[in-house]
Amino acid sequence: MSKKTLVIGASDNPSRYSYLAIQQLVNHDQPVVALGKKAGQVAGVSILTEKPTDTDFDTITLYLNPVNQKPYYDYILSLQPARLLFNPGAENPELAEMAADKGIQPVEACTLVLLSTGQY
Repeated sequence: MSKKTLVIGASDNPSRYSYLAIQQLVNHDQPVVALGKKAGQVAGVSILTEKPTDTDFDTITLYLNPVNQKPYYDYILSLQPARLLFNPGAENPELAEMAADKGIQPVEACTLVLLSTGQY
């Protein structure tokens, strides 16, 4: 099943987990939009530096620490994705509670593990 995913904290650095996540999402035929600090490209996906105008995301997966997530709170909540994935290091009880209050499922899990185990 196709789950359009927004990767926030995307990087074109091959040693970053967000890079690997974009690569694996593409490999698993999941539509991906990437948002990062600087433009780049991973597996044919352009990294945007401005918030995309798409609103039909099933999943948002975070690769930012909680402090760096704050400027994105309103944006994330306005998109109303089905779920919000907090990858290791991105766990954020404050945002998780805000998401749950809006009917968004907060999930503390690794995107790479979910993909590799068929649980995405």
